[in-house]
Amino acid sequence: METGGTLISSVEYNGKISLVIFMAHCPLRCPYCHNAELLETGEETPLEDILGIISDSSDYIDAVVISGGEPLVQLDNTIEVLKYSKSLGLKTKVDTSGCYPRRIKKILNFTDYVAVDIKAPFDKYGEIIGSDIGKNVEKSMKIINNSKNTFLECRTTYVPTLLNHEDIKQISREIDCDVYTLQQFRNNNVLDENLKDVKNPNPSELKELAKEIKPILKKVKVKTSEFGEECI
Repeated sequence: METGGTLISSVEYNGKISLVIFMAHCPLRCPYCHNAELLETGEETPLEDILGIISDSSDYIDAVVISGGEPLVQLDNTIEVLKYSKSLGLKTKVDTSGCYPRRIKKILNFTDYVAVDIKAPFDKYGEIIGSDIGKNVEKSMKIINNSKNTFLECRTTYVPTLLNHEDIKQISREIDCDVYTLQQFRNNNVLDENLKDVKNPNPSELKELAKEIKPILKKVKVKTSEFGEECI
């Protein structure tokens, strides 16, 4: 399998200490991608080595998070990691773009938590990220919601030049999830060099926007580098 390393985190699985595994490869080329080094390739890592890291960490972690890249590109390895983590009594989470609804079905029996990146209103994916996969993402969202034992977080990185407030309001009307997170765009590490000149959105702006959409959704959070995650 190809990976981008691992780390221990207190923020990637809400309320739990997690081991985060970064999987290489992604079919998308989002201009604001902050893990661009993983899009094409990663470090060749035997599956057994990753399982060993999980085992060695199991005494001081509560969960395993598989992120990327897009973990579902390496579906079989992702499933093996999820199965093994569950066998140790750990919670499991997968971060995904939602572009592979059929593959989503195959991981739900071993996944407690899925975070789907909602890049744009479903009908604007082609315009915003150059890949017209909105219908696939919508299908993935519905499939996850049909899994009663899987918590669904939808999250959007708010990039001022690519999205506006009306786009976020449209997204809030289109999604159905347990929590929606507005994430602050950071311009220090992006795929599109032009975005390095775009100012990071102010936390106050994101909070005000979150307050506007909160009546539509069950739960709304804002995630910024200044204040971390905040429930609105």
